[in-house]
Amino acid sequence: MCPASFAAAKQKNMKKALFFSLAVAACHAANAQSGGTVQQKDSKDLNEVVISGQNGGYTEKEVSTSLRLNTPILETPQNIQVVTKSMLKDQQVISMSDGLIRNVSGLVRMEHWGDMYTNITARGSQIQALRNGFNVVNSYWGPLTEDMSFVENIEFVKGPAGFMISSGDPSGLYNVVTKKPTGQTKGEATLTVGSFDLYRAALDLDGKLSKDGRLLYRINMAAQNKKSFRPNEYNNRYAIAPVISYQLDKSTKLTFEYNYQRANMSNVGSYYIFDPKGFATKPVDFTMLPAGLPGVNINDHSFYLNLQHNINDNWKVTAQAARFLYNQVGSSAWPSVVNPDGTVIRNVGIWDARSRMSMGQVFLNGQVHTGAVSHKILAGLDMANKEYIADWSQSHDLDDTSNYFDLNDPTEDVNTVSNGYPVFDRSKPLEQRAQAGYGYQNLTSTSLYVQDELGFFDNKLRLTLAGRFTDLKQAYAGPADKAQRFTPRTGLSFSFDKQTAVYALYDQAFVPQSGILTSGDKVKPVTGDNMEIGVKRQWMNGRWSTGLTAYRIIKNNELIADPGQAPTSGLSIEMGQKLVQGVEFDLRGTIVRGLNIVVNYAYTNSTILKLAPGITTLKEGDLVPGFAKHTANAWLTYRIQSGVLKGFGISGGATFLGDRATYWDPSPAGGQTLKDYFKVDAGLSWEGQKMSINANVFNVLNEYLYSGSYYSWLKAYNWQADPPRNLRLSVAYRF
Repeated sequence: MCPASFAAAKQKNMKKALFFSLAVAACHAANAQSGGTVQQKDSKDLNEVVISGQNGGYTEKEVSTSLRLNTPILETPQNIQVVTKSMLKDQQVISMSDGLIRNVSGLVRMEHWGDMYTNITARGSQIQALRNGFNVVNSYWGPLTEDMSFVENIEFVKGPAGFMISSGDPSGLYNVVTKKPTGQTKGEATLTVGSFDLYRAALDLDGKLSKDGRLLYRINMAAQNKKSFRPNEYNNRYAIAPVISYQLDKSTKLTFEYNYQRANMSNVGSYYIFDPKGFATKPVDFTMLPAGLPGVNINDHSFYLNLQHNINDNWKVTAQAARFLYNQVGSSAWPSVVNPDGTVIRNVGIWDARSRMSMGQVFLNGQVHTGAVSHKILAGLDMANKEYIADWSQSHDLDDTSNYFDLNDPTEDVNTVSNGYPVFDRSKPLEQRAQAGYGYQNLTSTSLYVQDELGFFDNKLRLTLAGRFTDLKQAYAGPADKAQRFTPRTGLSFSFDKQTAVYALYDQAFVPQSGILTSGDKVKPVTGDNMEIGVKRQWMNGRWSTGLTAYRIIKNNELIADPGQAPTSGLSIEMGQKLVQGVEFDLRGTIVRGLNIVVNYAYTNSTILKLAPGITTLKEGDLVPGFAKHTANAWLTYRIQSGVLKGFGISGGATFLGDRATYWDPSPAGGQTLKDYFKVDAGLSWEGQKMSINANVFNVLNEYLYSGSYYSWLKAYNWQADPPRNLRLSVAYRF
């Protein structure tokens, strides 16, 4: 007989409590193995290897196994939204930064960075990026955006989730789930062309390597050439992602996966336009990038090894390891001077970088009964070692004081460079250059966690009790700092019927930070508290669903760049304490036969609650940079189901961002603010048994759309424009 999971919490030593809870989980597993009281479960859930998305269309009832949960989305006390492969296909999304955030409430991207990294903001902060359950964030600049050729779906989890990542921001995370073998022999080839010289080909092959079906494979490949609506920009991408899985026996499966991405793109940072007069003062295709400036080359490798073993019908153990290797050679464009009269000195700084990440996870899922109470147990261990080094120590002015680049001269040739192009010194190893330029970061972390979801009254009422102990060591251009913290989690969910559930959640956050404080003090991790309530409902037997959520987040010690220092100084200050609160609504699914729809709205209010001493550019009560107070999205696709026009479809969507806050510094008194953002897209398609054709027009109204900010160090506004009206056409053949 096993004691209660949290009996050890009475002890003062939280480490012992967590080890005790892990022992309890193992005890329950032993009981189940020896015939103890257990709860039976449909074996198809336990044998799931790839993804949970068996519904198709725009709805998912369960998350992938990489999120470690054994609970349907409806019953989980948290706001979870899944962007399905059908949404990605209908909207012609080809990368993580290519508009998919319209499918989830409250998501915004304030900076584009030319498809180099995604940088999604939700609930007032940048959310964490995961791939197959691994936290792939190793610096603010990453990870490299995933090409959609090897992506199955993307899971967005609002609020912190300590059982998913070792240290969770209270805003949330997204988890990219990659494609795995299905056991079916099939393939699909897709060709895409579009505006701005977009040419893309993708191939998906899925099948068996052995007659008995125990050895399976899947391989996805893509190649893309793409220019821009601005001169001198390009973004060429190549991806290959083979996967092999082997069924060792009826209860054990081993999967090996490799993702490779190659990115050759124009100089990053050049997408910004600066002007002291205000936002969008230049034509939408205006650029400050000269044609002769070398671009950026990136090689990104990731390896995964996953072992899943079903101990019996009620207990399952998963062990997985990953290795990520990232190499970048390039530079970033940035002005060193912006004068009040609109004359500029353009500057280019070296940006060579290398990232190395090794991560391992072991976790146990199980189900038991103690009397009339059911238990869904989750316990595990996470380990990670991450290193990021970069050379930011060299820079070069393209213009000089005798020959400025003039924003106001229509005859100015952007390709005229009075001071020549940079020749950076790469003779020394990157490690030496990084140490000299504040470019070294290292993080080592170990964490133990346990969660018990207790079900009462035939599982109508569910109480989730969880805790994680994290031990980490982090260095940034200097000696390592150590931190330890226990973060509890409590959730309550109640089902009125099989389609309707309400929930409440309390969670804590613990986020390591990298930086150098101007004061010389040690950098503290971000801590925070999240309180959330919500109601979820599935309609028409789960064909479509709705969710309404209200939340309140408090964050402490968050770093911001010191506005009194140059941007290349690498110095930061602690902002103090901020409060984020809001409401989110999501609707998605098949409303009537043939009609798929996504509608969402979010109200977000992020303000400074307390200011740290020494900050003069902000005051208590100010809006925190980097969000939109109102976000609303809609997308629908209707496909004719019968008759002569069977297979033809029409699509349309819109995105609205209102009351936007700039993403760096607030505009000076009397200055400009970001205007509201409104974008309309529309498309036509046809789908047959073997072939499909899809065409979309983006930014139908040809609006001048942009995001931007004021930058106090340069005393200038900057913005990045979205593309004007553009077309994309895809033809796919299945075999």
